[in-house]
Amino acid sequence: MRNAFIAELTELAEDERLITLLADNGIIVYDEYARRRPKQLLNLGIAESNLIAMAAGMAGSGFIPFVYSIIPFLVMRPYEFVRDDICYQNRNVKLVGIGAGYAYSTLGPTHHGTEDVSILSCLPNLTILSPADPLETRQATRAAHEHEGPVYLRIGTGRNPDVLDGDSGAFTIGRARLLREGSDLAILSHGTILSEVLVAAKQLERQGISTRVLNMHSLSPLDSAAVVAAAKEIGTILTVEEHSIFGGLGSLVATTLMESQCGDANLKLMGLKRRFCESYGSVEDLRKELGLLATDIARAGAELARERAATKQTSRAAGAADVRQIDQADIQPAGTHKA
Repeated sequence: MRNAFIAELTELAEDERLITLLADNGIIVYDEYARRRPKQLLNLGIAESNLIAMAAGMAGSGFIPFVYSIIPFLVMRPYEFVRDDICYQNRNVKLVGIGAGYAYSTLGPTHHGTEDVSILSCLPNLTILSPADPLETRQATRAAHEHEGPVYLRIGTGRNPDVLDGDSGAFTIGRARLLREGSDLAILSHGTILSEVLVAAKQLERQGISTRVLNMHSLSPLDSAAVVAAAKEIGTILTVEEHSIFGGLGSLVATTLMESQCGDANLKLMGLKRRFCESYGSVEDLRKELGLLATDIARAGAELARERAATKQTSRAAGAADVRQIDQADIQPAGTHKA
């Protein structure tokens, strides 16, 4: 995803207003960009707050800054500057956070990107995009460039599997992507964990559970219509994210359902609870520890779908009993009438 982003950015830099700003990290992977666009690349060193402030000033002068750094250093360290200099002033700055979820699995909690959506989703004016794979990263980068206003783009690293294909449709900010249609369960997800979700959907299919999969690549604005449609048409929703469920996709979906008076839909949130993942290893190792592998997702989805089916069956039985009682009460002997 990182290479896909830089490749797309290099093409977009034909627009001479586009300036890339770095905070020391990532300088090596920008070699080709630097060769082709040397005047459009600035490395400010390990000074993230200054980086954000400078980007805001450049945007005020007509440039389109793309600010690139590891998520904790881009989002948490200079948060006041992101809030006041970029979002409050509605500057046309693009923040690009690398290492979404557990991409930096071997570096520990200081480098995990598992709270960034929670921290940023409350900020006015900020668009938040979370692509699933290299192809969607290129599409999201182009959409960020075309969008007028602050954008936060969260991506993985150098090794992420392909999830989408050429038939996935146009990338539109504020519009979810339907990856699979289904009638028994809806799984809503975003980012690189979608590769696990799609494997889980195939496992559920083998169990006879038809699963709709929605790629919620646009977290702010969220596709509320797609969420409400899943609640009304299916009634059973599982959100899956390699991120905290508090303030993440799960919370955003829950809020949408309540505001849309769809609170009776069955909803389960899968993601990081109130804990840090202090283990080290591969991304798969960490997902296994936290119960976010495809088998875990399929298990949770099957339980949720069966609960919903049982509830429907109980409701139908209760409704049939009510009808029988009404019919019996309406039966009157010949020649009589109700008082």
